[in-house]
Amino acid sequence: MRHGVGIAGMWYGIGNTGMSNPSEMRIVLGPDGRITFFNGAVDIGQGSSTVLMQIAAETLGLPVAALGHVNGDTGTTLDAGKTSASRQTFVSGRAAQEAAADLREKILRGSNGQLGWDGALTLDGMPFRPPAPLEGYGRFDPPTVPLDTNGQGIPYATYGFAAQLCALAVDVKLGTVKLERFVAAHDVGRAINPTLVEGQIHGGIAQGIGLALMEEYIPGRTENLHDYLIPSFGDVPDIDCILIEEREPLGPYGAKGVGEPALVATAPAILSAIRDATGAEIHRIPALPHRVLEALKSTGIW
Repeated sequence: MRHGVGIAGMWYGIGNTGMSNPSEMRIVLGPDGRITFFNGAVDIGQGSSTVLMQIAAETLGLPVAALGHVNGDTGTTLDAGKTSASRQTFVSGRAAQEAAADLREKILRGSNGQLGWDGALTLDGMPFRPPAPLEGYGRFDPPTVPLDTNGQGIPYATYGFAAQLCALAVDVKLGTVKLERFVAAHDVGRAINPTLVEGQIHGGIAQGIGLALMEEYIPGRTENLHDYLIPSFGDVPDIDCILIEEREPLGPYGAKGVGEPALVATAPAILSAIRDATGAEIHRIPALPHRVLEALKSTGIW
């Protein structure tokens, strides 16, 4: 058994790719004193609905429980753009912040009153009921410049950075790899919800483990999850997350996104650790035992 450590770093563009791709949000205060957040950003498991609600509530100065939530209703929500490229917290979060700020300004109308919540909106401790709905509107389109003929421009408004370290052991007789620990450091701008950020990192690493060590589709042969292996609880080692919070001026409360980087950096860190442990270089993934043994032959270990 040989032990090794590998590290991989990456940077990635967040938001737009040199083209207009805005997000729009609306938040409505009804005559009954209740507030509804109309959110068109599709949550695909990353927790964007929770984060956007937190941003809107913080901007209004109210608890999250004060906001009703309508999500992905094409009849009432505005276009929030695609859920990809780590963009929803950054782009839609900023739009939600703008919408909440707009509604707050309309409620206060230049006063310094204090908003509160007792099941409905209060202003300076008294019930606040507008005669007609008040709507806050927010839109954010990150500033980018398309690439010119020389490949120059500003394709992304901001960038995220990450470094991940993997410690593992390689059984040089069997070609099997046992992961021991991951340490993942990610520049997230501001962690609006640290638990969700860590969940994103954990999930990305789990996906990256599958990419590096076990997930392989063979046309005509792979038919189900008996043939296509994915990581289980026992395949994922301890993960230490280090959240680097360098405020992004354009982001809502300084936040960026953290969608892809944990996945992207994982496989290179694993393959680097295999090379550190054995000297073997893997040129095709997943690094199944027979491929590891084949690579080991060139090192003289096996």
